[in-house]
Amino acid sequence: MNLFNYTRRNTVEVNVGGVKIGNGHSVKVQSMTNTGTMDTEGSVEQVMRIVDKGGELVRLTTQGNREAVNLGNIKEQLVARGYRVPLVADVHFNASVADTATKYADKVRVNPGNYVDTARTFKHIDYTDAEYADELKRLRERFVAFLNLCKAEGKAVRVGVNHGSLSDRIMSRYGDTPSGVVESCMEFLRICRDEDFKDVVVSIKTSNTSMMVTTVRRLVRVMAEEGIAYPLHLGVTEAGDAEDGRIKSAVGIGALLADGIGDTLRVSLAEAPENEIPVAKELVEYITVRAGHTVIDAQPYEGFNYEEPQRRLTTAVGVVGGENVPVVVGGETDDADVKADFLASEVKLQRVDAATDGAFIEITLADLTAENIDRIKALKDVILVASSSHANPVGELRAIVHKLVNEAVSAPVIIRRIYDEASVETLRLKAAADLGVLLIDGLVDGVWIENSIGTATEINSIAFGILQATRARISKTEYIACPGCGRTMYDLQGTLARIKAATAHLKGLKIGVMGCIVNGPGEMADADYGYVGAARGKVSLYRKKECVEKNIPEEEAIEKLLNLIEETD
Repeated sequence: MNLFNYTRRNTVEVNVGGVKIGNGHSVKVQSMTNTGTMDTEGSVEQVMRIVDKGGELVRLTTQGNREAVNLGNIKEQLVARGYRVPLVADVHFNASVADTATKYADKVRVNPGNYVDTARTFKHIDYTDAEYADELKRLRERFVAFLNLCKAEGKAVRVGVNHGSLSDRIMSRYGDTPSGVVESCMEFLRICRDEDFKDVVVSIKTSNTSMMVTTVRRLVRVMAEEGIAYPLHLGVTEAGDAEDGRIKSAVGIGALLADGIGDTLRVSLAEAPENEIPVAKELVEYITVRAGHTVIDAQPYEGFNYEEPQRRLTTAVGVVGGENVPVVVGGETDDADVKADFLASEVKLQRVDAATDGAFIEITLADLTAENIDRIKALKDVILVASSSHANPVGELRAIVHKLVNEAVSAPVIIRRIYDEASVETLRLKAAADLGVLLIDGLVDGVWIENSIGTATEINSIAFGILQATRARISKTEYIACPGCGRTMYDLQGTLARIKAATAHLKGLKIGVMGCIVNGPGEMADADYGYVGAARGKVSLYRKKECVEKNIPEEEAIEKLLNLIEETD
């Protein structure tokens, strides 16, 4: 892995209904329907809208065998209307449904957390090594039978691990850790390798962007060590909607794409699924164009841990650096929620060759000559403002900070990104993709975003949103909200809007709004409170992992959620 120069990870080629994934092919974008899969006409119409926006694969939920069979009717209707997009069956809890789906879908997604293991109950189970081996043998026998069906039908597989649905078996052996997530995936990939089954795409998803990024990094390393090179599907699950959902997705997906990791992706928004496609396409286009850029000559600093990055140690200058949360430099606004720590108009930047004590010093990689580094080290209470106009800005900005560490410069660093985007929407995605990875890597003491389009409130909001998405600085309520699918038990989009309106003032809380139990209870472990679809028109409420009220009528659930929060906090 080269931290500074963009190259795509090498993988085998996977054929999904004629669409080629991996092995240097373009990064494919996809979405998932939120219609009931037995609603043939509704599903067909929604698939068509996704494809018309540029979607290259579409996933549909298959709760049971009848939904899996109906994929055949949906595909037949699509072909009749001139749409030959590959369809992916999404399977949870019932391995026999995956078997059925091989006859009708082009790819079958299975979740290692519930393919053979029972649904997660958060119970610790003490396995002996022999008992654990027996469980793996049972898993292998069942999964090999499924792979043989896929071979016979010429169908692909996605091994899709969700942090929110790890099995009790994995949790008991490895805990709620990146190692556990990776091992849950590798158990299945080793079987695919041993059975010489190559049409496999792999995904690891979580609602925590930093954990998602570092866990995928770990998976890539483990796969390489074991001689496995399957393509990767990227996504931040339960990202939410609107600005927050887009920033969170761009941070997580962008961080991996920047390192050449990822062959297909989905931006999961709690909105109409076709809205996901333009966001995904813009992210892909922004980052993959970096291929072939001028080489950046740099060395990682000793001790940098790509899989478990820690924040760079700096000397605090006022509220910047040290143990302070990253600051925001921005414009003046009346909105107290996005008030910048420093007004850009009042920051007087000095050139490094003429800088004085207490200055904000602007630097590029070219400025970091031996003479200038000595000058910086001799100054007191300076803050460095790093910028890049390189075709691979993430690589060059990384190089700047890594060189500073290698040269024992402890001054804090604010990253300044100057854009020329025609819309705030585009600015939001690009800034999140650029700055998010640097925050995850622990290289940032502040962010400064500039663009000719957008008010100070809008641009400051993007900066604070990126800090929130990486959990580098919490300044508002965080909503862990799934995009919805055919399993969703209520009006998710409307409910999310009402919950936001009622709880936006509760800064620092994480509230999960989940359509069903597939990931709901698991992601509640990362949320303070959870609102989870339990049955049609029924909702269960969670306090962290604990279900505190079951099967509440939907019309009463939001008020009960607010009462629960008030009673607890």
